[in-house]
Amino acid sequence: MDISCGFAPSAAAPDLVAAAEQLGYRRAWMYDSPALYGDVWVSLTRAAERTSTIGLGPGVLVPSLRHVMVTAAATAGLAELAPGRVALGVGTGFTGRLVLGQPAMRWSEVEAYVSALRGLLAGEAVEWDGARIQMIHPDGFGAPRPLEVPILLSAMGPRGLQVAHRIGDGIMSVSAPQAGFEWSTVVVYGTVLDDGEDAGSPRAVAAAGPGASVLYHALWEQGMAEALPGGDVWRGRIEEFDEAERHLRVHERHLVGINEWDRDVVTAETILALTLTGTEAELQSRLDTMAAQGATEIAFQPGGEDPVGELTRFARMAGL
Repeated sequence: MDISCGFAPSAAAPDLVAAAEQLGYRRAWMYDSPALYGDVWVSLTRAAERTSTIGLGPGVLVPSLRHVMVTAAATAGLAELAPGRVALGVGTGFTGRLVLGQPAMRWSEVEAYVSALRGLLAGEAVEWDGARIQMIHPDGFGAPRPLEVPILLSAMGPRGLQVAHRIGDGIMSVSAPQAGFEWSTVVVYGTVLDDGEDAGSPRAVAAAGPGASVLYHALWEQGMAEALPGGDVWRGRIEEFDEAERHLRVHERHLVGINEWDRDVVTAETILALTLTGTEAELQSRLDTMAAQGATEIAFQPGGEDPVGELTRFARMAGL
């Protein structure tokens, strides 16, 4: 099973990718949520210039944020800098759309986008917005076509899984693997505890807390936040905000920190229940279970004030 990593795009992210390469991580994925983080393609490009072997890719792109030609050109540009190292993740949109006050895209829209993107990268002319479009870049302006880049679909429901089987090269999921795919990536959050360390220690909370609170953000969007420990109280705090801006407050510091209203629900209990947190031996066992369930790649997001230290802990635990 490949051990990879994931990052929110930032000025520091390219150097973290370089550190991950030195530690032996297989691939670095970067999130696509421009209302929260820096531009994913800028961070990936800077990471490509700092590295030579680690795989790179956005995980996951949200089609409604960019014209399909923009994504094709960005993919070709990154592939020119990092030949053979690029993969794409594409989904219906989590914070990439929700923090803009928009629902997830329809899977039919995602499927059409991915199909057109594949055609463009193959050098074909495709129909888009009622017109024929084609990558007509001259030599030196992106990797030449045809360009083969693996595309994974971020899907967990039946409709998305059908689309992934139909047009994807694999699947991306969060916390738990999806079986039945040759490439099944699981994005995980958490931390490796020292022997005797409590999951509620300041270090563990800083490192794994954002991974616990993100479940509250996700289930709130589905009207199910109260299903989590303390979720009814957490939901009550969110509903104190004006409805027109509530979606902005829910996702503040999403995956990169703990906001004020998340603090009460980020505890040792929720960290252990909702994230990949435990001792080395405990996490090794959990990785073995994920592999048996169909995972072929784990993408770990380091958190806290020492992300390189978190990458190092996880790499040691995973045997890199």
